[in-house]
Amino acid sequence: MVSHSGLLTVMERAARKAGSKLRRDFGEVEHLQVSRKGPADFVSKADKQCEKTLVEELQKARPDWGFLLEEGGVIEGDPTKPRWIIDPLDGTTNFLHGIPHFAISIAVEEPLYGGKRDITTGLVYQPVSDESYWAEKSRGAWRHDQRLRVSARRDMGECLIATGIPFMGHGDFAQWTRIFGAVAPSVAGIRRFGAASLDLAHVASGRYDGFWESGLQPWDVAAGILLVREAGGFVSDFRGGDQAIERKEVIAGNDAIHSKLHKLVANALR
Repeated sequence: MVSHSGLLTVMERAARKAGSKLRRDFGEVEHLQVSRKGPADFVSKADKQCEKTLVEELQKARPDWGFLLEEGGVIEGDPTKPRWIIDPLDGTTNFLHGIPHFAISIAVEEPLYGGKRDITTGLVYQPVSDESYWAEKSRGAWRHDQRLRVSARRDMGECLIATGIPFMGHGDFAQWTRIFGAVAPSVAGIRRFGAASLDLAHVASGRYDGFWESGLQPWDVAAGILLVREAGGFVSDFRGGDQAIERKEVIAGNDAIHSKLHKLVANALR
């Protein structure tokens, strides 16, 4: 059994407690209260309750840390301490349609000198399958106690690539269409499952060979980006730079596939 830090123990305990409630609500999804917060955003009682549980559990363990939350926004903490970045229910639309593909995503962002910040710990938990993906900087990426490695494929023609498709006011559909038109003829398949945190976890575990998407928020990708990097993969923005979270653009894969996917994306956007 691989051992992880006390911090990850805190994160997993919180995720499992919130996840048990999500499983219960998923079984009663047709009775769930649902509201709209924007043209493409649905929020349910399950989202809010899950986030509340996570905040309560994590505050018990680290009372002076702040939060960046999908539903609750920013909760200020000690600026010299790390903060939590949380998506309580990534894949809300899947959840509300009874599709068992959604996750809780928790990341730890630490302050650095010069105002910069760095993601150092990440957890993506799938309550339905009870799969827990976790990573700590310089300690690798894992699913439970199994070490994760990105796919070893080098030929794009053998690769399965994941993406997210813009919808109802989310993302740039014209841009996505250009990228899709460049990538699709070169690969074995493209998949859209509707939860970016799990897409990145599956890149880290070699299930997908690559991933691209834009318009993503920090809570969608913070934990997943660390998973991919700690599994030996590469993550960049569409320009090939290290601003994936800031620019809300992600390309991920092993070294060869990332390079080829980036080239296709860059050419499509010229």
